[in-house]
Amino acid sequence: MKKSLWLISAGAVALGSSVPVAWAQDGGTAVDPESVNIIVTATRRASPLSDVPIAVSAVTAQAMQNSGATDIRALNQLAPSLLLSSTGTEANASARIRGIGTVGDNPGLESSVAVFIDGVYRSRTGAGLNELGEIERVEVLRGPQGTLFGRNASAGLINIISKAPEFKLAGKAEITYGNYDYWRLAGRITGPISDQLALSLDGVWSRRDGFYDLVNASGAKVGETNDRDRYFLRGQALFEPNDALSIRLIGDYTHRDESCCGAAYMETRERRPVAGGGYSTAPFNRIAAILAGQGSVFAADPYDRDLTITAGRNYVSKLKDWGVSGEVNYDLGGAKLTSITAYRDYKSQDYGDYDYSGADLLYRDPNTYRQFRTFTQELRAQGSAFNDVLDWLVGGYYAHEKLTLEDNIVFGADYGRFAACRLMAGAGVNSNLTAAQLAACGSGLATQALIAGTQAQLNGGLVLAGVPALQAGAISTGLGNGLRALAAIPSGTGDIASLYHQKSENWALFTHNIIHIAKQLDLTLGLRYTHESKRFSADLNNNNATCAALQASSLPAIATNAQLGSAAALAGGILTLGCLGNGSTGLNALDLNDKISDGEFSGTAVLSWKPIDELLVYGSYSKGYKAGGYNLDRFQLGSTGLNAVPAVFAPRTNADVTSLRFAAEKVDAFEVGLKYTQPKWSANIAAFRQEFKNFQLNTFNGTSFVVQNINGCDGALTAARTCAGGDVGPGLISQGVELELSATPVRNVRVAGGFTYARAKFANRLVGSGDGTVPLDPALFLLPGSINSQAPEVVTTVSASWTPSLGSNGLSALFYIDGRMSSDFNTGSDLFPEKRQDGYAVFNARVGIRGPQQRWAVEFWGQNIFNQDYSQVAFSSPLQSSSPSTSTTGQFALGAPMANQLISAYLGDPRTYGITLRGSF
Repeated sequence: MKKSLWLISAGAVALGSSVPVAWAQDGGTAVDPESVNIIVTATRRASPLSDVPIAVSAVTAQAMQNSGATDIRALNQLAPSLLLSSTGTEANASARIRGIGTVGDNPGLESSVAVFIDGVYRSRTGAGLNELGEIERVEVLRGPQGTLFGRNASAGLINIISKAPEFKLAGKAEITYGNYDYWRLAGRITGPISDQLALSLDGVWSRRDGFYDLVNASGAKVGETNDRDRYFLRGQALFEPNDALSIRLIGDYTHRDESCCGAAYMETRERRPVAGGGYSTAPFNRIAAILAGQGSVFAADPYDRDLTITAGRNYVSKLKDWGVSGEVNYDLGGAKLTSITAYRDYKSQDYGDYDYSGADLLYRDPNTYRQFRTFTQELRAQGSAFNDVLDWLVGGYYAHEKLTLEDNIVFGADYGRFAACRLMAGAGVNSNLTAAQLAACGSGLATQALIAGTQAQLNGGLVLAGVPALQAGAISTGLGNGLRALAAIPSGTGDIASLYHQKSENWALFTHNIIHIAKQLDLTLGLRYTHESKRFSADLNNNNATCAALQASSLPAIATNAQLGSAAALAGGILTLGCLGNGSTGLNALDLNDKISDGEFSGTAVLSWKPIDELLVYGSYSKGYKAGGYNLDRFQLGSTGLNAVPAVFAPRTNADVTSLRFAAEKVDAFEVGLKYTQPKWSANIAAFRQEFKNFQLNTFNGTSFVVQNINGCDGALTAARTCAGGDVGPGLISQGVELELSATPVRNVRVAGGFTYARAKFANRLVGSGDGTVPLDPALFLLPGSINSQAPEVVTTVSASWTPSLGSNGLSALFYIDGRMSSDFNTGSDLFPEKRQDGYAVFNARVGIRGPQQRWAVEFWGQNIFNQDYSQVAFSSPLQSSSPSTSTTGQFALGAPMANQLISAYLGDPRTYGITLRGSF
């Protein structure tokens, strides 16, 4: 598959001569429509792309419109080094640049790829998955950023610039209808109130049926999910009292009330290793057999998009996101001052079925939400000095953010029986119970009888192993009682208004200066100092009295007695599942509080040379930084990576709060590149190497989200899988080349696209802390020496448009197509082979007819026109394996007797098509 994609990529580049699909320009700046040179403001200075010595892709509103983009996710089609995906909630989408990014649904982690809209930092990438309204352009900056934008970012930055008000009355409106009963209405009105004041108002409303059908056990449709129902409003005022002063005020509001996000089972087999490699398939998967007894259905083809979940636990996704900002630009003559002040309030509620099955195991209750309240202030001054030898910029940035998370994870009616049956089935090569017994156990018909039988078998086994009869009876009775208590956990047990609070304060000083050493030789120097402090507190409220009773019983002593073998393992399983995620009434007495503070220098140095006007050659070094924080998940409370005894075996204390910390992410980046521009075509090439230390990795291990700082070790690991602090080095290195080409070979024809080869590879020896004292989490055992998740090594994008005139009356046609071709990659951050996605290609197309000066248009469009099946992210279905050590075929080399983890995935969108009518004046 890789070979074929290499050929496809090479052919597409040769055909497309391609990359940035469009021109990016400041409002009011005239640009030759046949020119391939793009005007960008990525350096806070309006410059042709060919003169900017950094790696940046720019996409205009026209290119986004042609591709059918309504949010930044569509940039995947136009920027090969970028990959955007969403998982259980669009509130915390993931963005990767050059194979590097932050994954998972944990709101405590900031993104390695920052998102700015109109100069305002958005707290999480998910803000870019809202409707964007009318935009001017989008810029994708690759590599560490911080000396130009208010908030620093370690992997890259997405900069979205909306269309400003105009001093000429104008308006536009469009209506779209497509399959899945998709409706979208969008409009904009703008114009002057006076010679000095202009206003604009944008609005978007969209609604669509779900991409998945919800079906019951008999296959009848009972609902749907992954639908769309949202609207967006943005009002702006532009005040220009004179040529020196400009004030732009923006207010926007987004509302979503949708059902999202469902996931389909991708792997439900139980596999056993065979001699010589490979595996065979067991007659049944013991986990699936239990779930079948509890109403679960496993579709033969996940891309039929039929899902079965618990009745009454539908997926709900609600969002209110609003904000105001003001940008003031004042030209003092010798310098220009810019101030950007903003306040944003972002609240999302995402709840419903949490086990993605027809069994009622886990759910998030309707009170679950996350909210970010953010104030930011950026102030910049820039100008020139020494007869324009120095082009200087200095700035300051301040941000204050309050994050509140109410995360209520609750056991459903089937959880207790599922947990007890899972443990009784065992984790050996063969199930202890038949498929019929497991189904009856899960349904409750035979649960108590099977527990009694298991207790008797345990007693007999202990006696045969030489344990005195009295002691064997006590141990087996304790285990039997533990299983009964586990099976009897009542529905509704779990969190009741468990609140996490994180207050962060960030300030920074930065400077970015271009020194014109000679007419064609420039040296750019940038420096930033960032100081970040975060306060964490949590008010946990949990009603799981079963856990407190289990922890006070004999089970912890049995579980920590290695001589008891399988009896000890069973005791540990009862405690783990009975106290899932530390859920216990013992949490209610805790008063968790902590604070971290950190300061860091970062910066950049770039040497650029233009030997001829058409050619720019540059080399750069950048040092990037992303702040540390807290894992907002009680599941990891007390788990330090050094625990001799699992944290759930005992009640937690206030001292455990420090186990939720993770350190700042740092990167050293090196890049060389060249940009060559002719009137009708251009080519940009960059080679890069980025070395990440303390890479913040968030992974879901089937039970909880684990956050670790990934580092490499130069020397051999100790028996405890650690290394000396002096041996610690980068844990993840991304290196490769990028090619961007664009051309207008003949009038009305434009071809564009790009090629990226990025190898984001982990070091061969890894640890989980910056000082080398914490071993890599066992769930991440496949990472050493492997390619990072969501990091295809080869990606090609290509687009082509033809807009011929139709007669002499001003009519024109539009023929457009774009495509993204990706090589194989793993979609799971633990790199289980079951989560691997084969290479695939997605194409969009649009044809239409347009009136004189494009005053009206009728367009027929399609996205994913070949209906390519692919998954965005695959994950371990919650709790649905026999044990952490029997989850994946990747563990066969470690001696695992079988692997039966059920794997689910958030699928990519299917083919959509429709018609758009557009008019303007």
